[in-house]
Amino acid sequence: MLQVDHIDDITPYQIFPAVDKCLLTCSAKEEMMPGWEGELPQPAVRTIEDMRPVLADPSCVDGGPLYFMYRDLAKSDAEWTWLHNHNLRYDLTVIPARTLCGEWVKTKGHYHPKNPAGIGYPEIYEVIEGQVHYLLQSRELDDVVMISANAGDLVIIPPEYGHISINPSPDTTLTMANIVSTAFESEYGEYEKYHGGAYFEMSDGKIQRNFRYPFLPPVRFIGATCRNEEHPLCKGPLYDLIGNEDALSFLNHPEKFLTVFSVLLKD
Repeated sequence: MLQVDHIDDITPYQIFPAVDKCLLTCSAKEEMMPGWEGELPQPAVRTIEDMRPVLADPSCVDGGPLYFMYRDLAKSDAEWTWLHNHNLRYDLTVIPARTLCGEWVKTKGHYHPKNPAGIGYPEIYEVIEGQVHYLLQSRELDDVVMISANAGDLVIIPPEYGHISINPSPDTTLTMANIVSTAFESEYGEYEKYHGGAYFEMSDGKIQRNFRYPFLPPVRFIGATCRNEEHPLCKGPLYDLIGNEDALSFLNHPEKFLTVFSVLLKD
């Protein structure tokens, strides 16, 4: 049995031996993954106890960390300074494959608050490795969307949508990058209040309604919102946008891009 002094000393490879050593080594200081070169800091770790209030089965008996978040990354001091001067942050999230009592492993889920202009902050993701299902729900709960994306795809989370990232694979680790504004703190309260998102994605293929919500529309299913650079904001690879103020200004000033956001989630 693995013995550690503290949860922060655990690395993804130690908990999930099936994860390729080329992806995650046993030394947190030397961890490597697709899309990243060099050292990584110790990750923030989300455990099953953190996630229990938002699971389809909150009584699920399971153990160990569920996913790992590497925050505020940059490959050079100059790039880190540029990001901070523009109120931006580059992150990596690693979600090893597993199920939780019949539900695919997922992130906790959160909303973003409004910026000074009264528009919710958006976010942009890039799938580095694996497959992801982003479960989006509008604040008014009049729209629920499942976005399926694969390695190389970019996905923009529009203003006023909460979101959950789900790893729907039985055997492949999901690695994602994101860039987001540093001008706010994520809001988890609604997801905690209703004990999860609008729906739960089960490993048997079913999409299970969360009956704690009073009313929900059916889930709409779409592909990656930035496939093949269909929209002006869809440019990648994501890390290469660091230093490009025009490409990333929508993250702090979404009020200037409402026309683009209005078509991102169209079927």
